[in-house]
Amino acid sequence: MANGEPVDSGVAIPTDKPILLFDGVCNLCNGFVQWVIERDPEARFRFAALQSEAGQQLLERHGLPTERFETFVLIEGEDYYTKSTAALRMLKRLGFPYSLLYPFVAVPRSIRDRVYEFVAANRYDWFGQRDRCLVPPSDLEDRFIDGDAR
Repeated sequence: MANGEPVDSGVAIPTDKPILLFDGVCNLCNGFVQWVIERDPEARFRFAALQSEAGQQLLERHGLPTERFETFVLIEGEDYYTKSTAALRMLKRLGFPYSLLYPFVAVPRSIRDRVYEFVAANRYDWFGQRDRCLVPPSDLEDRFIDGDAR
């Protein structure tokens, strides 16, 4: 449904584009979202903080943990991807030259995810964290779903 589909408590969550769920208080994650936005002028992606109401509802819908934010999640329709697979699928959707990295999906996921997990486990120490989720600038508000974080 292009206009949005209510999830659980009735928050309308658009389903017309892939959604990247990210840790809204992580500086690395926020920087990554900004990196994607700069390389996505066609606005192919929407974003939601894992801590936001929409993020929590999407995690619940897909049976993912709602308390520990150790991965970002790419939701494509009814399917979802986490960790390195989410990153590689996102790069593929961004197109050339980023899609050139997609063949790394052939590397066993256990190996790819170990690297991802190492960075994720150290991201707050290396890059710091915010006290609260980033509020998107007004010109990007339509790309973010439910900016209110819990």
